[in-house]
Amino acid sequence: MPVANTWDGHGKYVNHLSKGEVNVVVGYLHKVIPAEQDRTKATDLLFACKNFDIPVVLVVSMSHREKAKKMLGDVGSNVHVTAPEDLEAEIRKHL
Repeated sequence: MPVANTWDGHGKYVNHLSKGEVNVVVGYLHKVIPAEQDRTKATDLLFACKNFDIPVVLVVSMSHREKAKKMLGDVGSNVHVTAPEDLEAEIRKHL
């Protein structure tokens, strides 16, 4: 199931997830970076995941990992930024 945000219309919007519906959310960083940053933040887009303690794995190349973490801000301990080559191992940690 692809992860969606409020503006692209593709996949399931992560804030419509409910408890027990999924074990882990996986997506690219751009899916949780708000297009209108003055109105919403990554924490707003990932609220349901934090609320229901659903792990989130965001795919970011190692060369951009630190910049990605800065852009995300304090999204919580359930959000993990991982490189594409480490994606399967990171997902398996949460299954």
